[in-house]
Order: sequence, then structure tokens, then C-alpha cells
Amino acid sequence: MLIIGLVSQKGGVGKSSISRALATHYASKGLTVKISDLDINQSTSYQWQQRRLQSELEPVVSVECFGSVQQAMKQSSQYDVVIFDGAPQANKATQQIAEIADLIIIPTGLSVDDLQPSVILANSLKAAKIPARKITFALCRTGDSKSEYSEAQQYLESTPYRLIDGQIQERTAFRRAQDAGRSMIECQYQKPREQAQAMVAAIDSYINELTKERINEYA
Repeated sequence: MLIIGLVSQKGGVGKSSISRALATHYASKGLTVKISDLDINQSTSYQWQQRRLQSELEPVVSVECFGSVQQAMKQSSQYDVVIFDGAPQANKATQQIAEIADLIIIPTGLSVDDLQPSVILANSLKAAKIPARKITFALCRTGDSKSEYSEAQQYLESTPYRLIDGQIQERTAFRRAQDAGRSMIECQYQKPREQAQAMVAAIDSYINELTKERINEYA
């Protein structure tokens, strides 16, 4: 089983968007996938799945809301891929997700108000003995400023954690796709779709890299 955790210190940074993109990516490969939505107050990924079911979209992605990581894991043993869509703010469950996940993704915007809390969260996980290699950042909800993007890249690349290649820009096309029960990689417009596909491919590539490292450790 592959376990991926999407966590953050604040809401609205792209956790659910990346969760859905990864879920449809792996499901399209014939894997059984479940998103464990831990935001029980808003349940946005669960609501997204309802729209997806109503539109009879494939591949099928299972989504369920849970009040705890332990409950989610008890219900997820039969899946190939489990994706934790964490609560809007870091809490006790955030560390629990990090402890069991093969990869942690912390989505962040470009502003200092987004970047600093994201690095603080990563540092707190590392202090809790989570290996730095499996803690990553993903730049989301970005704009058109190349200099702002470059500055954010430099800031995150100065940390001990991996910055996933690429970015997810703030686009109406992504919002409209998800409103219709689709993920970002199922967006009807080519340029934004390819941007999302590139980030998902970069995440998948890094997971493969980590998997090879673990195999070599036990060889």
C-alpha cells in the first residue's frame, strides 16, 4: 500500500486539489485508490466525489470522511493507494499521518504568509523524527510573476526538504473542473491540464526514487 499525506498549517493552499489529481492519476492506472478526508467540518473532497459520481465519471475514486487517522487506516487496508487529505490546520493527526505516510506533501503559496508556516510545519515534523527525505513542498495557487516564483523556489530549496518540480497556478479552469467532479489533470484545457500533469508526474517520480532507496537499504 502506498500512503500519501497532504498537510498544511492553513486552509486554501491546494491540499484537496493535489489529493484529487493524484487519486485520479493512480486510479487511471488501474489501482484502487481512496482519499481519506479528515476535514470533517467541510468535507470538500467527499463533496467533490459526490459530484463525480453524479456525472458518472471514471476512473472511480473512493472518498470517505474520517474523524481520526486510526479510523481511516482500519477502513483502507484493501486499497493500493491511500491519500490523506488533512484538516485545514496542523493538529495531532498531522504528525500521525506523517508517521505512517510514504510521502508528505505540504502545498504552499508564494507569499511569506504561506511559506513561513509551511517551513515551520516541516521543521516540526522533522523534530518529531519524521525523515526529512519524505517531507516535500508543492507550490500552488501561484500567479504570473516569475520573480515571485523564483524567490519562493530559492526560499524552499534552502531548507532540508524536497521542492516538487513545477507549480499549480491559480486558474479558473481548475476550479471549473473540480466543480464538475473532475480533477486538475482532467481539466478540459490543455495548458493548465499539462501543468497539473507535470506536477503529478514529478510527485510520482519522487515516490519511485524513495521506493528504490528503501529497497536498496534492505538489500
